[in-house]
Amino acid sequence: MSHIVNDLLARGDARIVPAPAEAPVRHQVEADRNFGLPTALYGATVAGYLGFLLVVGSAFANPVLAIPMAIFVVFIVAGFGVPAIWTRLAGNTSEPQTLGEFGARGIMTHTGRLAAKDATIQVLILPVLLVIWGLAVAVIAAVVA
Repeated sequence: MSHIVNDLLARGDARIVPAPAEAPVRHQVEADRNFGLPTALYGATVAGYLGFLLVVGSAFANPVLAIPMAIFVVFIVAGFGVPAIWTRLAGNTSEPQTLGEFGARGIMTHTGRLAAKDATIQVLILPVLLVIWGLAVAVIAAVVA
């Protein structure tokens, strides 16, 4: 491999450049701990997940399901509660968008700007489908029983 590099250097097709100057070390990193979506959207997501558990827990009411359902509720609350606390840490100067701002500006993603309608659909599609699926399973179980 080194003979190839030496040949390129000898022909003038490559050149050796000096090492770049090192960037100054930053000890304080500016972090935006906010995810850019309105709080109401997160609330609707949590409501969808908890609604699914409510439907399934009610349809298949059994004392054996009490502990697994409680564990799921704890996971959902922790999964959304910890990031909510994280956004309120000291040094976080960003605020979540209001619904009006979200409706007017949408949200910037890695692949480009999304309108509020499109972002809302992406965020709520899974919780809504879970609730619909839970209702369908509950209806099927009621009809079969």
